[in-house]
Parts: sequence; structure tokens; C-alpha cells
Amino acid sequence: MSATPSTSSAPAGTLVSFDAAAALVEAADRWSTVAFATGGADRDRAEAGIRRSYQTAGLSSPERVVWVPSPAHGAIAALLVTGQDLGGFTEGPVAAMVAEVRELVGAAEAGQSVRRVVRDLPWEAARSAAVTELGPQGWAHAWSLTGGRLWPPTSSLVTQVRRAIGELVPEQDDAKARMLREATLDAILGHQDAAWLAVFDGLVQGGGATEAAWPEGLAALAEVTRAAGWWWPFERLVIAAELPVELHRDELARLHRGDGPALAYQGGFALHAWSGMPVPGDFIATLPTATPADIREQDNAELRRVMLEHYGFDRYLTDTGAKPVQKDETGVLWRVDMPNDEPVVMVEVVNSTPEPDGTSRRYWLRVPPSTETARAGVAWTFGVEPDDYSPLKQT
Repeated sequence: MSATPSTSSAPAGTLVSFDAAAALVEAADRWSTVAFATGGADRDRAEAGIRRSYQTAGLSSPERVVWVPSPAHGAIAALLVTGQDLGGFTEGPVAAMVAEVRELVGAAEAGQSVRRVVRDLPWEAARSAAVTELGPQGWAHAWSLTGGRLWPPTSSLVTQVRRAIGELVPEQDDAKARMLREATLDAILGHQDAAWLAVFDGLVQGGGATEAAWPEGLAALAEVTRAAGWWWPFERLVIAAELPVELHRDELARLHRGDGPALAYQGGFALHAWSGMPVPGDFIATLPTATPADIREQDNAELRRVMLEHYGFDRYLTDTGAKPVQKDETGVLWRVDMPNDEPVVMVEVVNSTPEPDGTSRRYWLRVPPSTETARAGVAWTFGVEPDDYSPLKQT
């Protein structure tokens, strides 16, 4: 595959050509599908990519690839094969994982981590080549169209997975939690490395850079990224994790689910979240049957907010007999006092554009507790003062 840089046709102020920009956006869409993939790993494809990665790095192929159900199992396996003492991991969910990993790994010898030569050096070479061809501004523009879009949601997901792995041990055992989290730092992130691969793929496909920006080592890593989850490369052995079996996100790409785990892997490792906020799994199980009394009695303010959102603000107002405190041309202001917490204040607004069936949708906007009028509440949602809020058309 070859390509010739094509930035000369770009108008003033454009940092890559229109064709290159379009290819970069298309690459971001393709790799977004990879980043948030679920289902079983393509083990044959992943192992072929792993062997190719080692060979292009000048290494002998690993003697063995050990497949584990999740990144949590992978972190435990990485500790185990590097001789870390796991004798104290006997409480909580981590204990069963340790036993499972011991059986999978057996007496395998791993050697030293080769992450730097397998992953970091190809990345650094590709980035250097792209910056040389495009210039710093061109590179920044290309990144903004690809990795800049994909990295925030994938980085947030990776951070939450690492946090959850550390929380597998009892809360009071900081040393063991730190061991587990640090083991995740030696992993190549597999499908969640898609954000930084997208920019190189898009540049070459769209003619924004030559093949120097997509070296053999990067192409090999891309094969693993398309096929598997996190993986730990050592001299003699690779630990590779399966993809998640479930992944649920909201419209802002945050982990979100109200009736089960938002992210789940084989082997029992799972994360529960509401609008991106981690919540206990047993708490999520109570949401479908929660009552207004349960909401009022919840001591944790953040969990109470989750319960309110799940229950529905309009339903909660109706079921508790709440009364409006003020109304004007912008909407209706509602206030519900909560024990030991700030009141819930909302503005009810009606979309002036009818739905296809002729009805008008109602929306509930959460506003600060100090809000005194519906107009002030709606203005706050737009970031303006009440006197400055004068829409041509209410929507």
C-alpha cells in the first residue's frame, strides 16, 4: 500500500486536504467500532498478529499465548508469571480469579516484558514519520479528526476498568490494589488502542502520508487490535484477554445501564455504571423496584440522583403529589424537598414543535436549588442571565 501526501490542494487555513480529512473521519468511524467491540476474540487472527509483531520487532515468536477471560484475569496472570506473591489474595472476588488463572497459566515461564519494543517503538516511529510529513499543525489536525474524537471515551473506559480491577481486593488492602492496578500498566490495550491507530490508518488511506506512517510493526499491532482485548507481551509468553461480552453506553458514550452490568466479561468481571458514574452492582439490582420512599431514604446523594433519574422526574412528581411553585411563558418550576439534602428543582418545558402524531413532548430540566423562576432555570441551561434569555422560538 502506498500513498503520496496531498495537502497542496487544501485552501488557506485547512491543514490537510479535503480528501485526507474525509478519509480520517471515515477511519475514526471504522476504529470506533473496533474500540467498543463485544463478543468472542478472533484468536487465530490475534495470535497471527502477535507473532508478526514480535518478528517485526526482531524478537522470537512467543512460545505460548495464554487466553484469559478478562483484563482482571490478565492482570492477575501478569503478576503470577513475573513471580509476584499472590498468597494474600484470598478474600473477595479476586480469590476465585487467582485460582482460575493459576490453572490456565500452569508452570509457564514468561521472561521480561517486551511491551516497549513491540508496541511503543512502532508507535513512536509512526508518529515521528507523520509529524515530519505533515508538520506539527497538520499532525494536530489529523489527530483531532481521529484519535482526538475516540480517545476521550476509550480513555474513560480504560480508567474505569483499571479502577475496578484494583477494587477486586478488600477495600482496606491498598498494597494489593496497587499491585493489580500497576499490572494493568504493562498491558497493550488491544481493541481499546483503536484511538491512536485510527489516525495512521486514515492518513495512509486518504493520501495524507506515505507508508512510513504505517510501518510493518504498526500493521501487525492493528491485526491484534481488531481481534482481541488487552494483552501482555513477555519474552516467552503472551497473556491475551477476551473481548467483553456486553457493553452498554448512553448517548454521551459513557458506561450506562439500569438493569445489569454496563460492561461485562467472561469469568464474572463486570462494571456497573449510570451515566458514567460507577455504582455498586447490588444497587443497580434495586432500581427497577425502587419506590419514592426508597429514594427519600437513600443516604448517598449521588445514588439518590441515580434513583431519581431511573424512576423518572415526572413520575416522581406525580407519585409524591408535588405542586408547581411558579410558572411563566417558558415553563413550570417544580421543587421537591429531600431529607438531609438539597431540594430537587426542575423546570418542565414543552417542545413547541409537535411530534408526527400531533402531540408535544415534555422535558424536565434539572436546575440549581436556588432557582426561583422557570425563566431563570431555562436561561441557566443556556448559560445566560434571565434578562438575556429571549429565544425567537421556544423548543
